[in-house]
Amino acid sequence: MNLHIFKAYRNKKGFTLVELLVVMVIIGLLAALVGPRLFPKLGKGKQSAAKAQIELLGQALDQFRLDVGRYPTTEEGLNALITNPGIEKWEGPYLKKGLPLDPWGRPYVYQSPGSHGEYDLISYGADGKPGGEGEDKDIVSWE
Repeated sequence: MNLHIFKAYRNKKGFTLVELLVVMVIIGLLAALVGPRLFPKLGKGKQSAAKAQIELLGQALDQFRLDVGRYPTTEEGLNALITNPGIEKWEGPYLKKGLPLDPWGRPYVYQSPGSHGEYDLISYGADGKPGGEGEDKDIVSWE
């Protein structure tokens, strides 16, 4: 009876170790070719998200200005869009879901009056430092 079970086991179809290794090598080569092309797009997606958030924050700042007659000061900061800093004409909150962090998890830098307009709104990119290229490039409200 044991011989009969052994013959039935040998006749079963399956993959050999060599076949599995060949498939794994092919998958590894594909990942090596496709991976580097996909990863830069992740950084561009975060930059696009930062631009969109800066645009939305700009709209909230404009609404604040319409109600109050001025933009929040640097000292009041973006928190003035969420909680009333003691201003009589404040009609907020001006953001529905609270104050967002940039896509890299850091707060946006806000200055009013700004160097490039009535206010400057900045995300310092992936490195969190002024300047930079690629993913490290600053995302700003005046560009």
